[in-house]
Amino acid sequence: MSSLSSAPALPRVVIIGCGFGGLEAARTLRGEPVDIVVIEKTNHHLFQPLLYQVATAGLAAPSIAAPTRWLFRGQPNVTTMLGEVCGIDPAARCVRLDNDHVVHYDHLIVAAGATHSYFGHDDWAAQAPGLKTLADAFEIRRRVLTAFERAELEEDPQRRRALLTFVVIGGGPTGVEMAGTLAEIARHTLAGEFRRIVPSTAEVLLIEGSNRVLQAMPEDLSERARQQLERLGVRVRLDALVTRIDAQGLDVREGGASGAATRIDSGCVIWAAGVAASPLGRLLAQATHVECDRAGRVRVQPDLSLPDHPEISVVGDLAAALSHVPGQEPRPVPGVSPAAKQMGRHAARNVLARIAGGATHPFRYKDWGNLATIGRNAAVADVPTPFGPLRFSGYPAWLFWLFVHVYFLIGFRNRLIVLMDWASAYWTFRRHARVVPEVRESER
Repeated sequence: MSSLSSAPALPRVVIIGCGFGGLEAARTLRGEPVDIVVIEKTNHHLFQPLLYQVATAGLAAPSIAAPTRWLFRGQPNVTTMLGEVCGIDPAARCVRLDNDHVVHYDHLIVAAGATHSYFGHDDWAAQAPGLKTLADAFEIRRRVLTAFERAELEEDPQRRRALLTFVVIGGGPTGVEMAGTLAEIARHTLAGEFRRIVPSTAEVLLIEGSNRVLQAMPEDLSERARQQLERLGVRVRLDALVTRIDAQGLDVREGGASGAATRIDSGCVIWAAGVAASPLGRLLAQATHVECDRAGRVRVQPDLSLPDHPEISVVGDLAAALSHVPGQEPRPVPGVSPAAKQMGRHAARNVLARIAGGATHPFRYKDWGNLATIGRNAAVADVPTPFGPLRFSGYPAWLFWLFVHVYFLIGFRNRLIVLMDWASAYWTFRRHARVVPEVRESER
């Protein structure tokens, strides 16, 4: 078992995860007299808000991902390590990796992110993949494109109809974006490319368990989003609960527990309904004797540290944090990328305060609003301003969504390539990232 020295020349800050929270924490410590170790189980930082574009062949993976080592090439106080944390020892102040490495720390920032939640039905994952990683995106892309290929070869009309039925479960931003894009692929991207099927006859269903999509949005924007989805050709089914998923499709109960159950045969089911904190959250909670909420997020102190362990901070989707605005009741921090960035910066500044012997400060979340794109020229936006919320939809919201996402992409090259790909797709409806691995024998 190898180990990094437990007595570095400078205070060591270990950051677990290089998502939005971890990356911002490391960047905030640029130029500071600290020794930083960033541990990530992949070799890249991923811009998750555009991951669905990779899954639907709109963008290539390098356009929304950047190698971790490249990101820190100009920050000499950062060492990056590839590995997955499998243990945390607060007493010894060290973390253990699955590759037998042990890394000692003076301060620990845990930003391990989130994963899928199937609400106790983990067996559904094989039939309905979620979307959190590049591997997930590649798998969904493969399933979507091969469903059309299999339909082209299918002789049975009923089975062909099932193969051309795409179901997205969950009406949050990911589900809405995915459903709208699938409808555009069927109606525009694949037009004229098949000889035995008509791709535009494909059916795209969006299944949502509550009474409206985009629950985080105001009701009027939620309704506009639903209308825009339906204009694109998506069938939205609200108050619908999934009770079973298998290789041939899914069972849905509409109208609550007493509603009638219906069967939907489908060749491609995508899960966008539930999010759970990384399993590392419960591992950390057991090691430090702190509490987790139902989603597995670690309950943190106002300054994002753990009770009795001020040297450990938790940020991003892994933290059950509250925003502490003077004169207001503490409010839960939403699980969105701007919140993760702000928490990462705040945790890093508090680390510096502790090192200097000063006081830490409670976290205060600044709400930059909510955005969701639905499809071509269709989006909704809810942006706070000093004069009240600015809410708009349609083409203006779509342009605003494009600007915001290009602006926050990492690297000039990625911004340029994404703009070029989007411009090409807008004028031609073509999607150039449609290469998939060889179709499996079981799917022919």
